[in-house]
Amino acid sequence: MTKLPKRLTAADRVRLAIADDIVRGVIGPGVSLDEASIAERFSVSRTPVREAIRQLEAIGFVEARPHRGAVVPLFTPEKLNEIFLVMAELEALCARLAAQFASSEEKLLLQKAHAACRDAAQAGDIGLYYDLNIKFHETIYNLSHNSFLAELTMGARNRVAPFRRAQFQSLGRLLRSVEEHEEVVAAILDGDAEKAATTMRDHLGYVRTSVDKVAPAFGA
Repeated sequence: MTKLPKRLTAADRVRLAIADDIVRGVIGPGVSLDEASIAERFSVSRTPVREAIRQLEAIGFVEARPHRGAVVPLFTPEKLNEIFLVMAELEALCARLAAQFASSEEKLLLQKAHAACRDAAQAGDIGLYYDLNIKFHETIYNLSHNSFLAELTMGARNRVAPFRRAQFQSLGRLLRSVEEHEEVVAAILDGDAEKAATTMRDHLGYVRTSVDKVAPAFGA
């Protein structure tokens, strides 16, 4: 049975909304995030706003500057390409190692995670798919049997999480994402390390391209 997404806290709601605004260019580079205005917009106190800003700062989506508070940094297409290049190579390595070392029981977990994503995509539930997509990729990180690699990959993933979330707004992206996952899963189940790495690398390439469709300003 597919698990429902966890209930969002006030800080989660604020963080996700601000991150989406930054990705879509609604909040541009150099803009200061005013706590009072944000609290009024979401009808919350300043406490969850501060927590949301702290979380955004942790992934590089805002910067703390003297006398200006939290400011939106400049994201260039070149910078985003650099991040996605590293992200793709890390995930490709995770997939490669998963194909080499995953046990039969672990492969079943991967198939279940993939099936859950497929169900959410067919239902058109973007929020649920986003949560299950994270679980799917984390399953592959764990199947690599390399905790240091998994930690590095999670860190890189967190840096681009808002962009990866935004891509699902692109028409047809959910089902296409599942198709890409299918190729990765098949390679891992077959123990084909090279193909697992290649299909995962390709998948992240499609993710980067999909970001351009919902955030044209970040196109290369």
